Amino acid sequence: MIRWREGRVLGTGREWPGAVELEVRVGPGLGDGAGDSPAGASAGPVADGGSGPVADGGAAGTCRALAYTDLVGTPEEGDRVLLNTTALDLGLGTGGYAMVVALPDRLPPDAPAPGHLVKARYTPVQTAVLGADGQDAPTHELLRDAESVDGMPVVTADLHSALPAVLAGAHRERPGLRAVYVMLDGGALPAAFSRSVAALREAGLLTASVTTGQAFGGDLEAVTVHSGLLAARHVLGADLAVVAQGPGNLGTGTPWGFSGVAAGEAVNAASVLGGRPVAALRVSEADARERHRGVSHHSLTAYGKVAAARADVPVPVLPGAFGERVAAEAAPLGGRHRLVEVPVDGLEEALRDLPLRLSTMGRTLEEDRACFLASAAAGRHAARLLDALPHR
Repeated sequence: MIRWREGRVLGTGREWPGAVELEVRVGPGLGDGAGDSPAGASAGPVADGGSGPVADGGAAGTCRALAYTDLVGTPEEGDRVLLNTTALDLGLGTGGYAMVVALPDRLPPDAPAPGHLVKARYTPVQTAVLGADGQDAPTHELLRDAESVDGMPVVTADLHSALPAVLAGAHRERPGLRAVYVMLDGGALPAAFSRSVAALREAGLLTASVTTGQAFGGDLEAVTVHSGLLAARHVLGADLAVVAQGPGNLGTGTPWGFSGVAAGEAVNAASVLGGRPVAALRVSEADARERHRGVSHHSLTAYGKVAAARADVPVPVLPGAFGERVAAEAAPLGGRHRLVEVPVDGLEEALRDLPLRLSTMGRTLEEDRACFLASAAAGRHAARLLDALPHR
């Protein structure tokens, strides 16, 4: 089930909080020194897409790898690394990385466990964290007694790539609001995998993140999306929360077999906690798969069948025949939810002002404007809801 490889670090590339990219020479016999870095090997940035999957088990080669520094330590040039290349070899959406499992010759020192909440449980990389809702946390009593998020708008989205666009729309409407990302565990489990979160934090567009379920590495940890939303509101003082899975998306091409179904459950969680659910539509005008063209079947299933609570569904006012198609395909959701037409004027400019390159399923803003405009429209609508709340 796991494809194990051994490698030698040739150089390091991009770094962001909790993660570092590596260039690794991979192949047999590296444990006995045969794979030492060649003289003159570059330690500079590794180009995007610069290497393909690791070859079939025997042939040596190079690949990009990712190390989570909080888990395995900080690799240096020449270090021997143990790699998991399973998803890379299968061509799955890991961003083109092998994953560093350990630096066997230079293990990091033991650190005291911050808490007793274990995530990625009963896997070889299970990690202990301090849960905001844990009994050993200073916020335990606060969250034990909290029952409501006080009408806080909660934007739910299918894909992680919606997060920057939602925040762009929200800040365009209400600059300076406190936005918190509540990360589900349907995609990547480590929050450090997301360069978007790091860039949005640095730019001041995202106040903090809360990792829920088996996901870990946020500013706060929580057991469920419910306690994660309560922590966002009462511990972090969020005006608005965005709930979505981490980078990556598991789909099978079947009506129910996709990880984004959790967006519907997030609507229910927001509602039961007294929040204002805002269901962001997944829209595309460029996806090669017809089931995701117009309004994706993911949105129609998550919001039309899974979400039992009522939500606002922002429908972006897009031009031409495609805009008419989106409105028509979203219309059946009106039987369960409140459809809200949201103009998109000024939102493309807001998207272009973001401090990161937008990408969804490999498509850029220029290649799929409707996708990002729909998410930005949800952010705009959520920010407008704040005007009706006291003391916001």
